[in-house]
Amino acid sequence: MPMALYSSNEEIILSGTAVSPGLVFAPVHVIGRGMIAPDVYEIKEYYVSNEIDRFKAAVEVTKHQLSDIQKKIEAISGEQEALIFEAHLMILQDKSLHTKVINGIEQRLQNAEFVYYAVIQTYTEAIRRMNDPYLSERAVDIEDVAQRVLRNFISAEPEQKAEETNPEHKHIIVAYDLTPSDTVLMDRSQTLGFATEQGSVNSHTAILARSLGIPAIVGIPDAVMKVRSLTHIILDGYSGKVILNPKPETIKKYRKVQRNKREREDGLEELKESKTQTVDNHRIVLSANIEFDHELPLVERAGAEGIGLFRTEFYLLGGGEIPDENRQTKVYSDVAAGVQPHLAIIRTLDAGGDKLPAEPLPEPEPNPFLGWRGIRVSLARKGMFKDQLRAILRASVHGRLGVMFPLVSGLKEVIQAKDVLKECMDELHKEDIPFNEKLEVGVMIEVPSAAIMADSLAKEVDFFSIGTNDLIQYTVAVDRVNKNVSSLYKPTNPAVIRLIQMTVDASHDNGIWTGMCGEMASDLNLTPLLVGLGVDELSVGTHQLPKIKKAIRSLTHSDCQAMSKEALKARYSHEIYELSQGMAHDSYHFLID
Repeated sequence: MPMALYSSNEEIILSGTAVSPGLVFAPVHVIGRGMIAPDVYEIKEYYVSNEIDRFKAAVEVTKHQLSDIQKKIEAISGEQEALIFEAHLMILQDKSLHTKVINGIEQRLQNAEFVYYAVIQTYTEAIRRMNDPYLSERAVDIEDVAQRVLRNFISAEPEQKAEETNPEHKHIIVAYDLTPSDTVLMDRSQTLGFATEQGSVNSHTAILARSLGIPAIVGIPDAVMKVRSLTHIILDGYSGKVILNPKPETIKKYRKVQRNKREREDGLEELKESKTQTVDNHRIVLSANIEFDHELPLVERAGAEGIGLFRTEFYLLGGGEIPDENRQTKVYSDVAAGVQPHLAIIRTLDAGGDKLPAEPLPEPEPNPFLGWRGIRVSLARKGMFKDQLRAILRASVHGRLGVMFPLVSGLKEVIQAKDVLKECMDELHKEDIPFNEKLEVGVMIEVPSAAIMADSLAKEVDFFSIGTNDLIQYTVAVDRVNKNVSSLYKPTNPAVIRLIQMTVDASHDNGIWTGMCGEMASDLNLTPLLVGLGVDELSVGTHQLPKIKKAIRSLTHSDCQAMSKEALKARYSHEIYELSQGMAHDSYHFLID
């Protein structure tokens, strides 16, 4: 049986795992799987009968459509195939479902199409969770019918929409799960946060939420089936709690917490023009991670010294059609010009793993994390790779640009990528198209083999950027989104720390610099350790950048170096973490507590 919705007026606390900090207040917008949620709005009581009529009319139109299709299929393919649509007609005319929709309109006082969507979503989720494979597959048939019904709703009159609260207004998303692209493409002026049933603290979606400063919670059981849209909630991304229908005293309590958090951050904006350097004048470059060129104002507002990571997979693959060379050139040119005189590093396509797929494959990869991803995709799709490299080269005349190759596992891949880059340069020369001949070239150190070979790689590039998210999972052989082993995913694992030190030393020995763009760079508890290990540049989300700057300006480089030497001798992850955390707490506890 489908689970009952939580009461519309009782305060309920749901608990999950906090994956991105923040505290937000807003109505809920529930997103199920398989169907696009229609807009939701509240109606006046005197419009209930009108909404019920709209529902019945949509069902009637759908009935005629299905009957026509059934007749055509029977004429073409025979009676057996037409039985599929007989089943669809039975789903459409299910009396118990109709009763739930009508009762839902009367009780919720919400528009008919959204109530219908919510009822269908509850049914399909209940069926999906059954152990019987045959029954769980029927969810697809129900969704097929439902999509038809939803398309056949006639728009309501404007005056019926008493109080709209749809994705064009401020809301908090509750969903079964969200993909990385869902997260990146959110309208962050309207989507204040999200809570999901699935996910883990180390998933790419969670990592992006932290990078983008979106408060988020994962692992809330049956949230989609139990929470209804328009319910007002508090999402506490610090503790992992969602409070439904909060009482006035609860709201007052959390507003006070929110004010206290903001007060602690007051004054950070004053550091915008200040240098990022330690008390004893050791300089570190502090850059920003971004996904789209429209984030450039945030980069400037945060006081970043350039862009340490421009992720291009969401720009290239998020829209379904890869932008051509000219469109890419325009975007990269805007990025280069937008951060002058600082460096902007464009990472070439980093598809695969738990990010976006580069393209549909004939059969699923048995282990995407060890499969076709990163630089491997680009080298295998040379035409696509050259379009991106030519665009970066053409944009390099508009500002200081760098290019960075992801998931390099050895010297051969670096040489191959540079050969393609040289080929693009030769073509542009012949076409008399200007570009920066001294374009800075770097590689990401995300695989242990690359860290071990850092001395050889450093002779071929201008900089390294350590991607700690992957470096950790590959070093300790842990799929970071697997709940069974995620507890082993530790940034301060002694092996990881030694690989970071090895990379930094190799770069300095060869006269190049090492940055870090992984999530570890944003962890205030680990800032002293990274400063002590000699990382030259940190690239973080724009929302976190002022805090990191304040943290660095509160540290003494010589003390960090001494602490990091002790950390390199440690045998356990917790020992390293405690050393760094202790120094962080002593130096800037007000940023962390």
